Amino acid sequence: MAESNNNTYVSSEDLAKHNKPGDLWISIQGKIYNVSDWAQSHPGGELPLLNLAGQDVTDAFVAYHPGSAWMHLDQFFNGYYLQHYTVSEVSKDYRKLVNEFSKMGLFENRGVGVYFQLFSVAMLFSLSVYCVLCSDKTWVHLVSGGLMGLGWIQSGWLGHDSGHYQIISNKKINRFAQILTGNCLAGISIAWWKRNHDAHHIACNSLEFDPDLQHMPFFAVSSKLFKSLRSCYYDRKMNFDKFTRFLVSYQHWTFYPVICFARINLFAQSFMLLGSKRLRVPNRGQEILGLLVFWIWFPLLVSCLPNWGERVLFVVASFSITGVQHVQFCLNHFSSSVYVGTPVGNDWCEKQTNGSLDIVCPSWMDWFHGGLQFQIEHHLFPRLPRRYLRKIAPLVKELCKKHNQPYTSVSFTEANTLTIGTLRAAALQARDLTSPVPKNLVWEAVHTYG
Repeated sequence: MAESNNNTYVSSEDLAKHNKPGDLWISIQGKIYNVSDWAQSHPGGELPLLNLAGQDVTDAFVAYHPGSAWMHLDQFFNGYYLQHYTVSEVSKDYRKLVNEFSKMGLFENRGVGVYFQLFSVAMLFSLSVYCVLCSDKTWVHLVSGGLMGLGWIQSGWLGHDSGHYQIISNKKINRFAQILTGNCLAGISIAWWKRNHDAHHIACNSLEFDPDLQHMPFFAVSSKLFKSLRSCYYDRKMNFDKFTRFLVSYQHWTFYPVICFARINLFAQSFMLLGSKRLRVPNRGQEILGLLVFWIWFPLLVSCLPNWGERVLFVVASFSITGVQHVQFCLNHFSSSVYVGTPVGNDWCEKQTNGSLDIVCPSWMDWFHGGLQFQIEHHLFPRLPRRYLRKIAPLVKELCKKHNQPYTSVSFTEANTLTIGTLRAAALQARDLTSPVPKNLVWEAVHTYG
């Protein structure tokens, strides 16, 4: 430590030592804060603090917190300052954009679109239930399963938004909307979603820290996963054994069929979190009650169908349609740059732009993508309501161009091609681990794309 102008400074190396549970220090604009005791009370959960502790986190703090949060920092200030604190040019321009958007009121003005979305969810669910109860035609029951899937997709977009910002001004009504659209109607714990998704944003495309890339034994987006890396999110080793190698070897063929039933994994993850005694879950009772509501009404609705054949068709149709949303989540990151290691707080813009891609679509298709077609914009400004993402896209593109940062924007079809190409490349490498790659596979790797 060093003293200058009555201030006590710590080096980056000394700061990095305070990155363990019970000893968490972070730097924001060069001031050091001890958030060890705050981690368990942090509204965003303990994972963001655990993942970024021991370094400067100014850009991440700016991205995730409103201006009102700054007034609470002094209670955690431990009297130290970060030695040789500097700000990169891209961070300066990024923070200017955040400040401009704040002055324009973009973070607070969420509009009335959420009420139309809630109405559309209610209509889709009501129509699906009506088709089941008031028709005896098989094709109508199949369509009703599709309508249920569409309802889950739209409720999923609402759940996603509510995990980033308050979609309704009244906190109690906002919380009710979260539980209703997530737990009760979709069977997905909003607490699980927020914990998982915050970890994804903080550690975008880190193979060890980002849960959205940890899908073994079914999928591996990079051969780096073949080293059986440890998941810091799930706190377990991701074993690349013979069974996993076999599945990964054909993942470019199994991707869409598996994704059709990805919802089952979300059900399981929700129950695992809420049943965990080790992890802190705010409002655990509300979360469990919401899931119980889902697992009462959904099986009852399915049981109203006349026979097991139609029941299976209904479930498969609803899950498969919702699978489109799971594909969309994968398209934004699977084919982007990945890395091994701890997320770094002082290259926020670089990591978010390198790990994400946008989907080009006309404005009338925004409802289909739920705003996530502007994935780069969303990752840089996660608190920004989706209605403004198209508006700020040119400014983000200009920021990336000025600082030589990637800004990948492709069509929905091309994004699928890139994703399958990424899975195919890893699949071929997985096969090569057991024996030399046959000539036909070498030819396939060199001459095929997507």
